[in-house]
Amino acid sequence: MLTYTVKRVVGTVPVLLLITLLVFGLLQLAPGDPADILLPEEATHEDIAEARARWGLDKPFHEQYLNFLVSAVQGDFGESFRYKESVITLLAQRFPATLELTFFATLLAVLIGVPLGVWAGARPNSWIDNFGSVFGFFGISMPSFWMGIMLILIVSGYFNLLPSAGRETYGIAGPTITGFYTVDSLIEGNWKGFFDALSYIIMPAATLGVNMLGILMRVTRSAILDVTHEEFVTTARAKGLSGRVVLWRHIVRNALITIITVVGLELGTLLSGSIIVETVFAWPGIGNLLINGLGTRDYPLITGVVLAYTVLFVTVNFLIDISYGAIDPRIRFD
Repeated sequence: MLTYTVKRVVGTVPVLLLITLLVFGLLQLAPGDPADILLPEEATHEDIAEARARWGLDKPFHEQYLNFLVSAVQGDFGESFRYKESVITLLAQRFPATLELTFFATLLAVLIGVPLGVWAGARPNSWIDNFGSVFGFFGISMPSFWMGIMLILIVSGYFNLLPSAGRETYGIAGPTITGFYTVDSLIEGNWKGFFDALSYIIMPAATLGVNMLGILMRVTRSAILDVTHEEFVTTARAKGLSGRVVLWRHIVRNALITIITVVGLELGTLLSGSIIVETVFAWPGIGNLLINGLGTRDYPLITGVVLAYTVLFVTVNFLIDISYGAIDPRIRFD
């Protein structure tokens, strides 16, 4: 297990280097100069040159990249051109919002998609299977930005049921402890703040998780159908076990490897999709931060956010791989 862990950690180093190199290269090729964008119109050529020198933009590409790598290894991603703050500080402020949104979107997709897929796979060609298939295809084909806009128009605009933007109502949330508003409210016993945080996160989480829900439903259904025809399932039924025991103890458990793999892969899609959802709902996460950084060519901020996404995605997939051994005793990492 230790050897496997070390190999995985070492294997992520080239991935991180390649990602940062691509981001740096694409930013250099993109039109626009951060100094021209961020400085006022009345700025002189001397002001622009001074800003470029202060931000290190007057140096060659390879020198800028090496300076970033040296600082990143020490835990310093530089200072944002736009916000005049450390990129690490900005990530620490915004990252909990993105993680909370991703958690609720994943929770929604798993709690609805997996049971619906299990029932559809256990009863093929039934009404529940047809309903699940329609629901799954709807989730897969629904563009998140369009669904978000429709939810805002209908739920917030027409029925006035839920807030359409932001993360909290001013003055209701208590002190920040973990950065997760729902968790902080529960810790403080602030039920009003908890339900307020839920009201803000329902629509963004539904918009973000609907695609994953559809994919999970379809994959779960296929996995259940595949396992149902295995010989050990026939043996379990021949022993007189009830249909419910056979389904949940034997079929579902052996289908979990496929389901969990898809969950891990889709988490990366959720993280990238959160950029659009956070923009639509004005959610103050790192996706919204990335959009602001792209608009001003904020090189340190953009690179730091992309690197944070990459590290999170690699970490999630590593944890998913480790969980295989706990789910299936036949899998070992020795």
